[in-house]
Amino acid sequence: MLLDTPSLYFRAFYGVPESVTASDGTPVNAIRGLLDMIARLVRERSPHSVVACMDADWRPRFRVEALPSYKLHRVGPDGGDQTPPALGAQVPVIEEVLEAFGIAKVGAAGYEADDVIGTLAAAEPGEVDVVTGDRDLFQLVRDDKPVRVLYTARGIKALQVVGEAEVTAKYGVPGRAYADFATLRGDPSDGLPGVPGVGDKTAAALITRFGSLEGIEKALDTGEMSGFPAGSRLKLEKARDYLRAAEMVVRVVTDIPLPDLDARLPRTPRSPERLVELTDRWNLEGPVNRLLAAVKTSGD
Repeated sequence: MLLDTPSLYFRAFYGVPESVTASDGTPVNAIRGLLDMIARLVRERSPHSVVACMDADWRPRFRVEALPSYKLHRVGPDGGDQTPPALGAQVPVIEEVLEAFGIAKVGAAGYEADDVIGTLAAAEPGEVDVVTGDRDLFQLVRDDKPVRVLYTARGIKALQVVGEAEVTAKYGVPGRAYADFATLRGDPSDGLPGVPGVGDKTAAALITRFGSLEGIEKALDTGEMSGFPAGSRLKLEKARDYLRAAEMVVRVVTDIPLPDLDARLPRTPRSPERLVELTDRWNLEGPVNRLLAAVKTSGD
């Protein structure tokens, strides 16, 4: 099980009231919410291994150089992201608690959590569940391993299990073609404009006809006229520079160097004394005990 940890702790932060605090009044809503999410996932899905994948760089340079608009709307006045201060202060504590538990966590300099997830999913020979609220990771689904996305858009209590069939049913494209589809239609939440005038239906029709962005490029290169929805060929010709740049931005990296990980879910905490200290300091007794109970029985 690969956790898109930033996606989950943002959801926890906005889903649990900031009035949930430690004894000194410091908000701990994201910490408590995330721990309860992990406990529920472990209890209901019984993974043998769990990795908390982290953002070492939320807006990597190689993506910004390819497409300067990438996440530009999220850049704060100081040049950093617009993470609420009350959440930003909780992230180091989240990392400390996961470390004390012995739940593997990993980030990679210059890359996002998505790229860590993509690399681990590609390297894992067995089944993989990716837990995220980010549709970009639909590009990783494949039924032959399988790699599934446990999509949290409706909340952790109503996970949507997304495989290739679900992507096809929702978007009308082959399951593994989601990245090309998203490149064409764009994604305002990431600052991707898409091809002007190409929406979901036209993007799906193009991918279905030509198979991929590469197939579309070849058709444009050879002067092929058939198979393009009305007016779309000219729009694509004008957008070729964007398509080349955006593909690099949208495509999750699947071969970044990562350290060796022991991702096995521990039955008991790695650092029990440290876990007790953190639990007492941050008023985490309830969620910590729920996670302890979940990992103790996982796989039984």
